[in-house]
Amino acid sequence: MRRAQVNGRTRSRGLGLLLAVACAAAGCDKGPEGAAARRPEAPVVTLGQENVARAELRELQSGPGISGTLQARTAAAVRAEVGGTILGIKAEQGQVVKKGQELARIEDATLRDQVIAARTATRTASSAVQVARAEEERSAKLAKEGVITQRDFERAQLAVSQAEAQLAEARSRLALAQEQLGRARITAPFDGVVSERQASEGDVVQPGAPLFTIVDPRTLRLEASVPAALLAQVKVGTPVEFQVTGHADNTVSGKVERINPVVDPATGQVRIYVAIPNTDLHLLAGLFAEGRVASEAKQALAVPLDAVVESNGEPGVLRIQDGRVQRVPVTLGLRDAVAQQVEVRSGLRARDVVVLGSARDAVGEGTRVKVEARRPESKPVESEWPGVGGSEAPQRQQSP
Repeated sequence: MRRAQVNGRTRSRGLGLLLAVACAAAGCDKGPEGAAARRPEAPVVTLGQENVARAELRELQSGPGISGTLQARTAAAVRAEVGGTILGIKAEQGQVVKKGQELARIEDATLRDQVIAARTATRTASSAVQVARAEEERSAKLAKEGVITQRDFERAQLAVSQAEAQLAEARSRLALAQEQLGRARITAPFDGVVSERQASEGDVVQPGAPLFTIVDPRTLRLEASVPAALLAQVKVGTPVEFQVTGHADNTVSGKVERINPVVDPATGQVRIYVAIPNTDLHLLAGLFAEGRVASEAKQALAVPLDAVVESNGEPGVLRIQDGRVQRVPVTLGLRDAVAQQVEVRSGLRARDVVVLGSARDAVGEGTRVKVEARRPESKPVESEWPGVGGSEAPQRQQSP
């Protein structure tokens, strides 16, 4: 009987030891560490490349913002200088013209008649001068021989002076008539492009009536305004960078050419004029431009403004390192409002990866993340962002 009890206790202890070993192998520990071991690891959050950016060295610029319109530096309103009917139009809007090229012609029959009359009067006056001079020569000989008096000789001299004056007047009238005839031919004042045509063939125009507008598009001017309080940052020759309507992908550069010395009392703004080379003719007068005066520029480590988040008044960024998110406090410097970049003076190193925009709300400190690039057919590919989670999938725990 005693031996049976001993054997029973031995079998019970052996069974208990086996159960303990099995429980330990299966993770049956009911303590806190065991419970943590049973919890699955947090899932990996996938971010697209549009949700992250690298800290990189960039050219940052800062200065007063400006906006305005582009205008041609050289423009001319071609007007009628004589009245009459327009006989023909030889230039249209958008046409390239050369200096002296005929644009239109005004009816000139009356002007031609005036030229003929003036030329005839000139010839008559010239003949009168010749006759008066011949008479003067004869009078001089007769006066020397005592045939005529000195008074008669002086009259001959006076007749020459009067004839010469009449000839000069006739020549002046001929020149004026020829000039008026030439004004009936409307020509381009310089090489340029016809931007407007205000008259048509058959119109009857008066002197001063607008006919064409010619502009030289090779050099434009931006007329913009800056607040008077920021005028100290604007000097003649200061670089200006801006974007133009229709050319948002390209940054246009110019320099401050002139500064208006008078402040607009209604707006408190000062007008500035920026010279813009346009040799390739890709810009057009009248386009709206918006940018800034680059009064300060520097090379610095920078991240997008969208990466910065304020916490208790302290700026910071969410950096991805070793596949996990870390919140890193940073010290900021120059802000480039046009490029939407900000200088990071401390807290980051070059090529550190930070989270942008709304993606910050999807991750927190310690979150496991990976950055995933996608082909056009939306198939996941290997990440181009090594060190930030790659394309690794979360490891599944093996069931015991």
